[in-house]
Amino acid sequence: MVRSGSLPVFVKRNTVKAMTGQSPILVTGGAGFIGSHLCKLLARTGRMPVVYDNLVRGYSDAVRWGPLEIGDLADQDRLTEVMRRYRPEAVIHLAGLIAVGESVADPGPYYAANVSASISLFEAMRATGVEKIVFSSSAAVYGLPETMPILETAPTAPINPYGFSKMVIEQVLADYGRAYGLRWMALRYFNAAGADPEGELGERHDPETHLIPLVLDVAAGKLPAVSLYGNDYPTPDGTCIRDYIHVWDLAQAHLNALEYLGGGGESQALNLGTGKGASVAEIISTAERVTGRSIPVTIRSRRAGDPPCLVADPTKAMSLLRWKPAFPDVVSSIQNAWAFRHPDMAVRGR
Repeated sequence: MVRSGSLPVFVKRNTVKAMTGQSPILVTGGAGFIGSHLCKLLARTGRMPVVYDNLVRGYSDAVRWGPLEIGDLADQDRLTEVMRRYRPEAVIHLAGLIAVGESVADPGPYYAANVSASISLFEAMRATGVEKIVFSSSAAVYGLPETMPILETAPTAPINPYGFSKMVIEQVLADYGRAYGLRWMALRYFNAAGADPEGELGERHDPETHLIPLVLDVAAGKLPAVSLYGNDYPTPDGTCIRDYIHVWDLAQAHLNALEYLGGGGESQALNLGTGKGASVAEIISTAERVTGRSIPVTIRSRRAGDPPCLVADPTKAMSLLRWKPAFPDVVSSIQNAWAFRHPDMAVRGR
């Protein structure tokens, strides 16, 4: 047993598993978009997802595969109590604020929710001896990369507070690993997209800031037009290019990362993407083909903190985690999102 002061890094965690036959995994932010999909997959593979969420941006009806513990990530005492009760074998940390533009306009909450609250979580893990964590990081840590696709060896130089908060947490994880024996994996997402192929789950951000659901709401007539923030970027069609990865593929990668750490794999950061980019204009035209509807566009000025292009090189994740996207093109993501968000129109082919 490794110790720091009076806090053990390891303790036995077999009590809940003995009672339920399932291995508990604490999922912070498990009532959200990615978290709910992950919980469904965890349950299918014999784990018991224990969701810890304040429900400010998550939904209690998305927590269907394990218990829901309502609490704030900054409440270290509450976190510690939950961990002592369930004795999770690992944590998957998804909770946090995610809107780039909002982080530029109002950075304070991002440092509080993403950095300070994460440290509270890591301290609760130390207090209860939970030694493994998979962290939801972001491609935003790269800022304005010089080459595409982006390798994990590219410099981390974020250009917005959201990206900087993710970079800081990665550094904290590395420091906790060296000092306390924490074993960690930071998964640098590119753009999460799509919905549960079985139609149970999907994006429900309030307010919605992600491109694909906004485009589909315009196609459904719920919004008058989609805002296109800048058409003068140094890209082939002038609009930003992003790597869109299906949410189910993200969920599977988290599960593989848990197994990798459980097998003694090295702590590190990995890219999660498809390796293919799609521009904003291409997303809109693809959505028009999928929905059979015209999607009006309003051109607006660029948003602060938006890089022109972000495309992953996911080779390392595919090799180490034995992971490969099952939905490698953006068409599947748009089709699944359309079926979830507007099922009546999708069924009727309208």
